[in-house]
Amino acid sequence: MTIGVGGVSQQAALAKLADMTQDIAPVTQAEFLQRIARAQQLMQQQGLGAIYVNAGTNLYYFTGTRWFSSERLVGAIIPAKGEVQYVAPAFELDTLQGYMTIKGPVHTWHEDQSPYELVAKIVGQIPLETAQTEQSVNAQFKLGMDESTPFFITDGIAQALPAAQCVSAKAVTAGCRMIKSATEIALMQRAMDMTLEVHKAAASILVEGITTAEVEDFIDRAHYAVGAPKGSYFCIVLFGEDTAYPHGVKSPKSLERNDTVLIDTGCQLQGYNSDITRTYVFGDASPRQRQLWQLEQAAQLAAFDAAQLGASCASVDLAARKVLETAGFGPGYAVPGLPHRTGHGIGLDIHEWPYLVLNDLTPLAMGMCFSNEPMLCVPGEFGIRHEDHFYMTGTGPKWFTEPAHLIDDPFDLAC
Repeated sequence: MTIGVGGVSQQAALAKLADMTQDIAPVTQAEFLQRIARAQQLMQQQGLGAIYVNAGTNLYYFTGTRWFSSERLVGAIIPAKGEVQYVAPAFELDTLQGYMTIKGPVHTWHEDQSPYELVAKIVGQIPLETAQTEQSVNAQFKLGMDESTPFFITDGIAQALPAAQCVSAKAVTAGCRMIKSATEIALMQRAMDMTLEVHKAAASILVEGITTAEVEDFIDRAHYAVGAPKGSYFCIVLFGEDTAYPHGVKSPKSLERNDTVLIDTGCQLQGYNSDITRTYVFGDASPRQRQLWQLEQAAQLAAFDAAQLGASCASVDLAARKVLETAGFGPGYAVPGLPHRTGHGIGLDIHEWPYLVLNDLTPLAMGMCFSNEPMLCVPGEFGIRHEDHFYMTGTGPKWFTEPAHLIDDPFDLAC
């Protein structure tokens, strides 16, 4: 039997877990101000007079204001020079101000008024010279639109600003967010540590006949136990042949002896995500399970070794893919093989820029954080996904969590 898999009751496994969040340090007001300053620097380089950030992740990242996107426009205008200005429904004013970390004027609109005209009025008061780049001054005001803004808001603002040019703000939003600070990395490190403990607990409670729903429920309770304020952010549990399908199947099977087990889960801490997958065998691994588990391990390590400062994201994906193709899988994204990208950026969004995929030529830079998960999918048999994350340091990649080393001891409990 695989070490650490099965043999413990759910009650006993939960009793071993404890809150791991007592000493975390949140993002400070000073860091939010630094983010705004960096965004303004990028705006000036890009010739943007301002950017509009909509309610959601980008609004929180730059201003510390937590607000969910809805059919009512709530957002902020960050000019290339000057203070942040907010836009919100009048009846939400007091509530919004209670959530704001970075203060600024709040422009309000009533239900029978156009929020797009209000945005246009604010933008119209921003001097054209704020669109100055290092080389020239743009004759037309350029407003960068948060790339996650719903179309109806983007379209409404564009129609209200016919004399301005509305473009994607991705060069600013992604340009800032893809480089994590020490505080952000520390928050993700703790979230990853928490989820790894949850993985160990989940493996220990497996028993023949248990359903995926029962395991998912336990994992949610375990995430609460280690201090995740909302439990599991997501959870995928798969057994046997179902593991060959990266995001699961409609009717997942219950656990049988010698099944491959794939569990992919994570939580959030101060909004920052963890995301770890472990694959092992409930029972005794067959030669085929052992062979593909080790091949997947080799692909994951090849990707990590290729992740050097200045190398492209594409080259990391290619390194993992070559390992699998040399063993007869693929080619490319064909199955049996690796049907998806090798990894994704992670932070406040569980999937964010840049991506470890063949068409992303972004050079790796210090502070970038990625998943490393070159899954091996063999429909009709099973799938293997090892997923750990790394971040780029001044000397190269560093793991958030060490990968599993042995199929018979996926959590290194025998050491």
